Amino acid sequence: MSTKTKTFCNPIVANAADPWVLKHTDGSYYFMATRSGCLELIQSSSLTGLVWGRKKTIWTPEPGGPYSCNLWAPEIHYLNHKWYIYYTANDGGGDESRRICVLENENADPLEGEWSWKGALGTPVPGLDGTVMSLRNELYFLYAGYGNFPDYGSAIYIAQMANPWTLIGEHHLLTAPTLPWEKQGGMAINEGPVTLHRNGRIFLVYSASTTWSEDYALGMLTMNEDADPLDPSSWQKSMQPVFRKSVENGVYATGHNSFTKSPDDQEDWIVFHALPSPGSDTSLRSTRIQKFGWNPDGTPDFGVPWSDTHYLPVPSGEE
Repeated sequence: MSTKTKTFCNPIVANAADPWVLKHTDGSYYFMATRSGCLELIQSSSLTGLVWGRKKTIWTPEPGGPYSCNLWAPEIHYLNHKWYIYYTANDGGGDESRRICVLENENADPLEGEWSWKGALGTPVPGLDGTVMSLRNELYFLYAGYGNFPDYGSAIYIAQMANPWTLIGEHHLLTAPTLPWEKQGGMAINEGPVTLHRNGRIFLVYSASTTWSEDYALGMLTMNEDADPLDPSSWQKSMQPVFRKSVENGVYATGHNSFTKSPDDQEDWIVFHALPSPGSDTSLRSTRIQKFGWNPDGTPDFGVPWSDTHYLPVPSGEE
């Protein structure tokens, strides 16, 4: 009887930037990526089979509206027994019109039922790349805010939520791009926040530098899980990237990630996009997945991005 391990090679989805994967309690993986003119949702029973999953365009905005253009970085979340999608959009003009919009679906199957418009979140500055963190039965919204800043293009902010479509109270700056590796490609950028809860801590992983730069990389803030996430002093910033390009392996511009688990919940996986070479057009950003481990001090160890010709074992529990 063969005991040969099943393997796969990256990328798993071509031409798919800003990938988001949610593993739901029904055992399915729900995948979204930037499609610009619409929102597409994919349901898959496996991580490596995302490209072959059940697919549906679940939202196409009416032309000419304030949030009808440049739909970016969609994320699907399951909150308070309902589905929510957060995505960035604008009116086709400048960055000042960009906002993060919210859709809601009460159906148990997010590819069925009706997605209803809940509005654009009232962020005090234009924003993109919105995500939600649940902590101690409270919801918090994190996003990349930008405006007329003299030293940088965007920074990561946090605010509390009254419900999945309403912000309350002040918003607080958690990290701005002050380090040299956060300023590559012609702009100083912090964007794409996502959180990872483990070992009594919360790790806020974000993308830095421009997405078209080969040096687009992941940074990280760390907070004890019993601290106040709205207090910037609760977070400690890593001075170096925690995941970056590999010239040797031919993988560049590694960023805008999400996290998920293997089908049997025994392994941690990072989902991210990357470019195949320096100077590649951003349309060539592809979705990749890798298993990651943990350092002795309890922090995540993302390793290095593997090449397109490296055979990786499929996630544990995958048929």
